Amino acid sequence: MVMAKYVTMLKSVDSLPAKPATIAQSGLVWLWLSVISLIADQLTKTWIIANFKLHESVAVMPMFNLVYARNEGAAFSFLSDAGGWQRWFFTAIALSISGLLIYWLRGLHRSAKLLSIAYALVLSGALGNLIDRLMYGYVVDFLDFYYQNSHWPAFNIADMAICGGAMLIIYDAITSKEQETK
Repeated sequence: MVMAKYVTMLKSVDSLPAKPATIAQSGLVWLWLSVISLIADQLTKTWIIANFKLHESVAVMPMFNLVYARNEGAAFSFLSDAGGWQRWFFTAIALSISGLLIYWLRGLHRSAKLLSIAYALVLSGALGNLIDRLMYGYVVDFLDFYYQNSHWPAFNIADMAICGGAMLIIYDAITSKEQETK
C-alpha cells in the first residue's frame, strides 16, 4: 500500500514539465507586458505630478475623480505614519518579490500564459511602486472612486496591475486544482 503510493508520487514528479531550456521558451517572454504596464504607470504618475497640486481633485465623471495623493505606506496607507522606516521595508519587500517573480517566470514554460501574465502584472506593479518609493519616498496615487461621500482609497495603475495579477493567480490555482481532480 505504502509502496504503491510512493510509486504513484514518483510518476507524478516525472510527469512535471522540465524547466524551459532557453529564456525564449520560458515565461520571461511575457516581460513585454510588464514593460508596457510599467511605462503606463510611470507616465500617468509623471503627468499627475506635473499637472496637479497635492490633494487637488478633478471630477472626471460621476463617482470618479483624478486626485494627486501621496501614500507613504502600503495598501490603504498601511504604516503611512510609521516614521520613515517603512519606505525601506517596502522597498526591500518589492525587490524580493520582483526577484522571486522573475525566477518563477524563468521556470514557467511560455505556454503557461495565464500564470505568466499574472506574474508579469504583479512584477510591473511592484516595480512601479518601487520606483516611486526610491524617487520620491512615497507612492503617487491618483485614481479616486467614490459613492456619495464614501471614497475608496486612491490608487494607481501599478496597484491595478498587482490586483489583476493576484486575481489571475487565484483563478489559475482554482482552475488547475479542478483540472487535477478530473
